[in-house]
Amino acid sequence: MDDAESLRRRVERLLPGWESWYPSVFDAALDLGLIRARVCEPSSLLLSRRHASVQNQAEQAHREQWGGEFSDQEPAGGKRRRRRKRKGKAG
Repeated sequence: MDDAESLRRRVERLLPGWESWYPSVFDAALDLGLIRARVCEPSSLLLSRRHASVQNQAEQAHREQWGGEFSDQEPAGGKRRRRRKRKGKAG
């Protein structure tokens, strides 16, 4: 098996006509043992966590080239601070 060979080509080589039995190439590849599901932490599925390292690298490269901080920018991960609601008279 060549690493550069596409998943579709591997499925077609092992099971010609797979389209008549499977709705997608992924379902066929799963049954053929070409791919496997992996269990992972649910938090690792959050885009903010998955891309945090990319965001940090970009910020570091910016600091190295231009200097400065990102204090007035939105925090990494896309979360903004919420203002607290004032406790007081309902009205």
